[in-house]
Amino acid sequence: MHRLFFVFSVAVMMTCSATSAEKPSTAPRTAALPAASDCSFGQPPQRRAEGCNRALARTINFGNMLDTRRLGMGPKLRDEFITLSKAAGFTAIRLTVRWDAHAEYKPPYTIRPAFFEYVDRAIKVATDQKLAIIIDMHHYTSMNNRAKTERPRFLALWTQIAERYRNAPATVMFELLNEPNGLHTQDTWNQLLPAVLKVIRASNPHRTLIVGGAQWNTRVALETLQLPADDRNLIATFHYYDPMETTHQGAEWVQGSDAWLGAKCCTQAELQAIKYDFEEVEQWAKAERRPVLLGEFGVYSKADEKTRVTWTTAVREQAEAHGFSWAYWELASTFGVLEPATLTWRKWLLKTLLPQSPVL
Repeated sequence: MHRLFFVFSVAVMMTCSATSAEKPSTAPRTAALPAASDCSFGQPPQRRAEGCNRALARTINFGNMLDTRRLGMGPKLRDEFITLSKAAGFTAIRLTVRWDAHAEYKPPYTIRPAFFEYVDRAIKVATDQKLAIIIDMHHYTSMNNRAKTERPRFLALWTQIAERYRNAPATVMFELLNEPNGLHTQDTWNQLLPAVLKVIRASNPHRTLIVGGAQWNTRVALETLQLPADDRNLIATFHYYDPMETTHQGAEWVQGSDAWLGAKCCTQAELQAIKYDFEEVEQWAKAERRPVLLGEFGVYSKADEKTRVTWTTAVREQAEAHGFSWAYWELASTFGVLEPATLTWRKWLLKTLLPQSPVL
């Protein structure tokens, strides 16, 4: 990727009302269709969150590019990845970024300028392509091991990110933290949320933010996630990989997963379980008046092709049936729908995600 430094120079028109004055919308939620999206600062907070979530209707995760300990450990982020995603019919990208690995460990915890340039470039190209983009705080392992002592650094990182992109268009969204887990419990995350929201809202009062629960962003964690009732410009997110025996068979980072090799999908009971899980999330979303993003789902490449297609189709269809936007994990690595060396689509998998893709 070219290291071109990009700074947004056009100020955003902020004509919407204050978030604290907005009451939850009682309008029925509709399916996540990009044609109906209105992701702009001209919308009141609840409608903005709903419109921006529709802009995320068919999102592709750019995983293992900027979320590793060192650059080069995964696929290199390239402009072509973004333009190809647009051409295929995706509406947004989720850029997973390991900010903590590229920042100082002592106050003021400065993020290295050269690293910022990669994100600058991705935002510019995505915006030029009329793609929405999520800037995600990914793989922050220190937060999971010592959330309380890491808190000042976490807030300082978000202060810098939010300030740098304060004039970005509304289609640039921030995801506060990917998959809190371990010692970073739901209680510690609920306690930290008001502080990080305050930090971001200081420079981005009208930006749509994405928040999931602890326990690896599982759906069950939404039940105890404490989102501020007076901030209606939030999208709730969850990740779905059930059953793990199917989706993570042979995954090198999952202990004992070799025993799952050969797992098939899906029995009627498994399909019914997926449907039930998504119905539960929809019930929560209706009660809380929150739009929902299925932020990750996918099957590791060691599963057979039929299993990957069947499971991925079932989950995508349930997300769409319940009005959730979705983000497939991921573009060009071990779950990938694109072959990075040749820049060719694995069409059998792309068709599973985008049956009407113009490149099929």
